[in-house]
Amino acid sequence: MVYIDLNMVRAGVVEHPKDWEFGGYNEIQHPRQRYTLIDREMLCHLLGILDEELLAETIRKWIDETLSKESACRETKWTKSIAVGDESFVMETKKALGAKALGRNTLGEDSDFQLRESVEPYNSLFPPEKGVLRPENTFLWNVNPRITEG
Repeated sequence: MVYIDLNMVRAGVVEHPKDWEFGGYNEIQHPRQRYTLIDREMLCHLLGILDEELLAETIRKWIDETLSKESACRETKWTKSIAVGDESFVMETKKALGAKALGRNTLGEDSDFQLRESVEPYNSLFPPEKGVLRPENTFLWNVNPRITEG
């Protein structure tokens, strides 16, 4: 949750998730009365938190702690993985994917597992997009009409 709430911070759009009105952080901190998107009661249950007030406080602390550590940078664990969790969760996800999981790697130890796509560099299958633009195939373009060759 913290990682997702910090998306706009990482993108440089805001300095704190509270400044992004469309994020989950604000809905937890200032719950709507109608048309809620987050089931705060279920979230409390899943996180083992007693009530919604404590939920808001906990999320606020997690965000502030992460920002103070300056660890709001992109983490490949979350951006390059299909599934992240304990070993049983990752293996269940891989099994549920069936044939789609072929070639996907499982990484991890203890309770930190990931199901990852295999990484294949683009240029191993295709030539570089600008491969034909070698120095001998280029020329300096004079964009200033006042400068002319003598």
